Amino acid sequence: MGFPLPDTVEELKSLVENEISSLRSAVRRTADGPATPAVGADVTTPVQTLAATPTLPKRDEATTSCLCTTHDPDATGTCSVLDAIPASAVLLEPLYDETGAVLDFRIVAGNRIRSAEWLEAPDRQVGQRFLEARPGAAASGLLAGLADVVAGGGPLEGRVVDYTEQRLGRLHRAPLLYSAARSGEQVLATWRPVQSQTELLTIDAQYLASLGWGNWDLLSGKVTWSEGLSRIFHAEIRMPWTLDQLCDALLPGDLTAFSEFLTSVLAGEEPAWTRIRFLVLGEVRTLDLLGRPVAGTDGRPWAVNLVARDLTPQIRSRRRVAETERESDRLRRQAQAERRVADALREALLPTHSEALAAVGLTVAASYRPAEPDAAVGGDWYKCRLLPDGRVLVAIGDAAGHGLDAVARMSQQRHALAGLAQTGASAGEITTWLNDLLCSDPAEQTATVVTGHIDETRTLHWADAGHPAPLLLRDGHATPLRTSDRGPLLGALPGYAYETTRTPLRRGDLLLLYTDGIVERRGEDVTKGIDRLSDLIARFADAAPQDLIDGVLADPEQSGLEDDACMLAIRLD
Repeated sequence: MGFPLPDTVEELKSLVENEISSLRSAVRRTADGPATPAVGADVTTPVQTLAATPTLPKRDEATTSCLCTTHDPDATGTCSVLDAIPASAVLLEPLYDETGAVLDFRIVAGNRIRSAEWLEAPDRQVGQRFLEARPGAAASGLLAGLADVVAGGGPLEGRVVDYTEQRLGRLHRAPLLYSAARSGEQVLATWRPVQSQTELLTIDAQYLASLGWGNWDLLSGKVTWSEGLSRIFHAEIRMPWTLDQLCDALLPGDLTAFSEFLTSVLAGEEPAWTRIRFLVLGEVRTLDLLGRPVAGTDGRPWAVNLVARDLTPQIRSRRRVAETERESDRLRRQAQAERRVADALREALLPTHSEALAAVGLTVAASYRPAEPDAAVGGDWYKCRLLPDGRVLVAIGDAAGHGLDAVARMSQQRHALAGLAQTGASAGEITTWLNDLLCSDPAEQTATVVTGHIDETRTLHWADAGHPAPLLLRDGHATPLRTSDRGPLLGALPGYAYETTRTPLRRGDLLLLYTDGIVERRGEDVTKGIDRLSDLIARFADAAPQDLIDGVLADPEQSGLEDDACMLAIRLD
C-alpha cells in the first residue's frame, strides 16, 4: 500500500495514526470470530464440567517458614506468589541506621529457584540479613541500587550485576540480571543469570558501535528500546519515544526523507534505509536508520523494528577537520599574498647595486636571509649608494619585529635615511635626526643602525646606534671597528646626539656590515658570535665580496638562524 507524502510533521503524525487505527480495526474484526446467531435460533449450549481447583504443593517442611507479617499464610499475598516467578525471587525488609539511611535488608520470604549452582536457594536464606546471604552485594553496587528503590528512585529493570563471592576459600563469579520494585514498605527483587556471554557482548557492542534498536507494537502501542537506543536519544529506557515523538524531533529539512522511510515500512516494504537528523536536547544527531516491518497473521505490519546507528561523533569530527582545512587554506592564501607583497618590497627596497659604485673603486655584495622560511623580507635592511657630492652612503639597520609590520617600519627608516643623506650632513647628525623621528612617533618601536660615508680619501665616517660594529678584514685578519661612542638604540632616548667616528681605510680592505641575526645564539654571549664570525671571514681574505658572503652562509654553524640576518660586504679595490 502506498501513502501520499505529507508536507508537515502534523500531516505525517496524522498519517501514522490513521494507519494504526485502520490496522487495529481490521484485527479486532478478525479477533471477534463468527457473527452472533440471530435471535430465536436453535442453539444448544453444552454442559461443561468444571474440574476442582488443584491445590498448591506444600512447601518443604525443612524450608524456613515465611517471616512476612503482611498476610495470613493461608491467604493470597506477595509472598505466596513467589513460587510462580520463573527466577530467583525474595521479599526484602529494609533495615535502617540511626540517620534513616538503608543499612541492609532482611530476607522475609523467597522461592526455591537457584540462579547458580554455588548460590543458595532464596527460601533457605529466609531470616538472614541480605549482606549475610549475599556478601558480594555491596562491592557489586547491588545494595546501593536496592536502597535507591526504597528511597523512591524507581524500580530496577534488567540491571546487570557482576556478582562475585568467596565460598570455602574459592572465588565464584556470575553475571546476574536483577530487577526490583517496592511492594508496600518492602522490596520485591528477582534475578536470573545472564543467558549467555552473547547477551553481555550485545550490550557492549551497542555502546562501542553507537548502535541501538527499538520495537513499536502498532496494536498494543507498547514501545521497547534497547539500552543503546536510549543512550542515543538521551531518554529513559522505561520511557521510550513513540513514533509521534520521533516525528516531533525531526529537523525540518529531513521531513521528506523520514516520511518516505516510515511510509515504506508501514506499507510492508523491507528493508528500508535512510539517514535522518534529529534534534535531541538542543543537539543535532545524525542517525542511519534501518527499518523492518513485523507482519501479523493477516500479512499486514503489526509492529515496526528500527535499528539506529549514531553517526554524530563522526559527523562532528569531519566538520572539525573541514573547518581546520578551511582555516589552513585561508592562512596559506594569506601567507602567499604576504609573500608576494614582501617579494615586491624586497626588490624595491633591497635592490642590486649599480655600476656607479664600481666606478669609484668599490665592489659590493649583499645578502638577506629571513629567519622564517616563508617570509621574503623582514625588518633588516641595508643601503649602499653613490651620493651627488661624491661620497658613498653605507648603512645597515634592524627594525624591531617580523612580518609586514616590520617591513613597513624598515621602509620608513630606510627612506628617511636616504632623504637625510641628501643634505650633506655627517653620519652622527643623520643618526640623531633618525632617532628624533622614531621618538616623536608613538607607533614606532626601537631600531638599531650603523650609518656612514666613504669619502674620496677612503675614510669611513660612521655612527652607531645600538648596532654591532662593522668588521674590517685586512691582511688576513678580521676585527670589529673601534668607536669611542656607541650610542643607544633609535627611539630609546629622545634628544640624544650621536657622534661620528673616523676610520681610515686602504686598498684591499673589506668591510662587512651585518645585523645581529648573524652572530646571536640563544643562551650564548654575543661576543662569542662576533669572534666566530671574525674567524670565519678571515678564511676568505682573498675572496670577492659575493664569494665571502656565500661562504659565510654555507658554513654549518650559520644554519638554523634564530633571527633575520643581513650582510653588506664592501671591498676597496
